[in-house]
Amino acid sequence: MQSSDKFMTKIQIIQTSEQGDKVTPKASISMQTGSANGNTIKVDLDKKKQTLQGIGTSFTESSAFVLAHLEPVKRKEVMHNIFSEEGANFSITRTHIASCDFCVEGHYSYADTEENKDLKDFSIEVDQDGFSVDKYSGIKDSSFDLLPMIKQAQSIKAAQQDTELKIVASAWTAPPWMKDNNSWHDVGTEENGFQGYGGALKPECESVYADYLVKYLEAYRSEGVDIWGLTPVNEPGGNNGNWESMHFTPETQNTFIKNHLGPKLKQSGNEAINLMMFDHNSGALEDWADTILGDEETNQYVYGSAVHWYEGTKKVFEDVFDRVHEKYPTFPIIHTEGCIDDLGNDAKPGIQDPIRYKESGWFDNDEFWWNENATDWGYSADWESVIVEDHPIYAPVHRYAQHIITGMNHWLSGWIDWNIVLDKRGGPNHVGNYCGAPIMIDTDSGYVYYTPVFSILKQFSQTIRPNDVVVETSLNLESDLKGVLIASASISPQKKLSVQVFNSGKQPLDYALQVGEQHAEVVIPANTLQTLVVQL
Repeated sequence: MQSSDKFMTKIQIIQTSEQGDKVTPKASISMQTGSANGNTIKVDLDKKKQTLQGIGTSFTESSAFVLAHLEPVKRKEVMHNIFSEEGANFSITRTHIASCDFCVEGHYSYADTEENKDLKDFSIEVDQDGFSVDKYSGIKDSSFDLLPMIKQAQSIKAAQQDTELKIVASAWTAPPWMKDNNSWHDVGTEENGFQGYGGALKPECESVYADYLVKYLEAYRSEGVDIWGLTPVNEPGGNNGNWESMHFTPETQNTFIKNHLGPKLKQSGNEAINLMMFDHNSGALEDWADTILGDEETNQYVYGSAVHWYEGTKKVFEDVFDRVHEKYPTFPIIHTEGCIDDLGNDAKPGIQDPIRYKESGWFDNDEFWWNENATDWGYSADWESVIVEDHPIYAPVHRYAQHIITGMNHWLSGWIDWNIVLDKRGGPNHVGNYCGAPIMIDTDSGYVYYTPVFSILKQFSQTIRPNDVVVETSLNLESDLKGVLIASASISPQKKLSVQVFNSGKQPLDYALQVGEQHAEVVIPANTLQTLVVQL
């Protein structure tokens, strides 16, 4: 249908704002025929781009541990708010294979000893054995754990029409006995400048590690959990040895997929699993894509690419996405991890950033999340490889809204947040890598704080659904509004157009929405995510 074939009478408006709106419906406005003047957001329905998998979050042992501190009825309410149609209705998720930093004690796998080299004793029991009331004070449900958390989300989905729940699984490391450093990770020594090393697969263990990943898929399937996507390892470029990790280069990951993981997925009947390469910071994506997606022997096994956002607090690397899409247009790019990192960590010498190190700064304080108060791992870094200008203080809500809107405009097919729930400090994290989460809970009192980031993600998720298609959006703005007002748009199979508009400024703005031969005059308040919904 051409946009001029039908008069579009009404636009529904939904807003989340610093002023207090939380996915709040507003009064509808009418469209009129003709062309808009002034600041204009133009949506071209005829220029269709990528198909979307939706917006989502992650299951971690830490999230399950925090939720286990709630009475089951209260926990069910929180999970309902996350996964139900009335709640955020997240459609794409991620989880870790064996331990990661966001585990209570960490350092576990499903095959811990070398004597288990044939994986005969492989077991995922650790994902469902719960948390002892005697060992951990405050636990209200000792049976709740990572796998029960996933199953509860599935049950919520099963009770509604929209049952979509895709899960991407990523291992942080192979079991240590498969690695050349025989360790989960190491933090380095004085002799090497404390440069930690995650270790790499021993050549003789590449095949067994592929078997290990296949065993995981089959074990979860036997529990009623089908994994939709898989990455060979989380952050193959390493994390300086700070927590569970394992290194690949583009070349070694290419060989591993081509000679081991890809064929084993196919041979085991798991070829429908969407295998994604890379799974690290966006800036390096092109080199990995050229090596892996550019190899026809390898790319037959690969669905697409997975990326993270930690290379900068304000950069999205949309130029990298554009180049990779131009070279490899049939391979989707999905954002698989992002969070407000370095929140809750101990103060660093010489860094004047007092609000970040006080729980009262961000917990139950919406103002913190809407304004420039957060810093990331690179803010106080003192090594040459970090470009300090890429890591300034930033507003958490702005980072999420800008990354999702800009990413959609530049070929991201899905967007997954990291831990959905953490405690009020940003843990537990067994190596002290505390971070923010959309929902933060005081495990002593049971008070649940839904941060503004949760409302932002909820609004995106409710209005950006699986199988929606991005359409071209262009902005004609006064120079001082460029970067302040941003927008993207997608259209559903049911011909519902959703236009996402974000004003990061401190003043309300007037603009016009132009769709085909119709337009509407709109006002967006300061510091607001506004979604305009039109039934075509």
